[in-house]
Amino acid sequence: MTVNPPDRTWLVAIAAALWGTDGLLRLPLAEKLPAATVVFWEHLLVVLVLSPLIPGAIRALRRCSPREWLAVVVIGGGSSALATALFTAAFKLGDPVTPLVLQKLQPVFVLIAAFFVLGERLRRGYALFALPALLGAWLLAFADPLHIQVAAVKAALLAVGAAALWAAGTVLGRLVSTSLQPREVTVLRFTIGLPVSALIVLQQGSSFTVGWNNALGLALLAFVPGLLALSLYYIGLRSTPAARATLAELAFPVTAAVIGVTFLNAHLSGTQWLGLVIVIGSIAALGWHEKARVKPMVLEGAV
Repeated sequence: MTVNPPDRTWLVAIAAALWGTDGLLRLPLAEKLPAATVVFWEHLLVVLVLSPLIPGAIRALRRCSPREWLAVVVIGGGSSALATALFTAAFKLGDPVTPLVLQKLQPVFVLIAAFFVLGERLRRGYALFALPALLGAWLLAFADPLHIQVAAVKAALLAVGAAALWAAGTVLGRLVSTSLQPREVTVLRFTIGLPVSALIVLQQGSSFTVGWNNALGLALLAFVPGLLALSLYYIGLRSTPAARATLAELAFPVTAAVIGVTFLNAHLSGTQWLGLVIVIGSIAALGWHEKARVKPMVLEGAV
């Protein structure tokens, strides 16, 4: 008899909630430093801490297939370095809640990629959780969901680009989870992301200098919504199908909205508060259902 692995959707949701603390730390830095510079230092600090683990992670990567090599490169260079740079740049163009718009697009990209890359299949009942979660994310992202005003085309493109890259990270992280330990994926993500983030700094003509007054903020940003959250995320993702994980990741906009209102002087409308409640309810209901595993909504394919 096959024993199902323990469901860890809840762990993915906790990691996503830690990502939600990102704005509290990123906004002050984004106002003082170029987006690319912030992302470079995030990666550099984590790589310095993880440096003793890099040789072992590289040895593990050598045993992987070319497909998994490509997946790791995309995770590090695209989902880590480039997506974070796009997100940080979008943060400068609006209020602390505005970048949450990208979260309502990410599940769409994940479902498409998970079908083609991982062979995941969804039961029809999945929509009972997915549609309310996406509706809640939409309501949460826009103060007036029926009259959406995009501040600039550039901000919209940044949001879509970051959403697609983070979605790729979710699916490809699941892909390599059968060959690499969560710790190894985390190490490789930051190690590969570091030179890519440096190239982005050079390409934009930004400075690598940050000043000691920004040191504490950069360290907290790197280690709390960065290293700690990603470590928990990859542990959870190892036994959580990507299509299920992407709904749990909607805990990110919920936490970010609460922090934005509490600490960053953002204001939520009545419909945004409604969206927050809907997202929390959808995530909790999906996690409870999949833990019971009578008829799981997400059927795993052959990775």
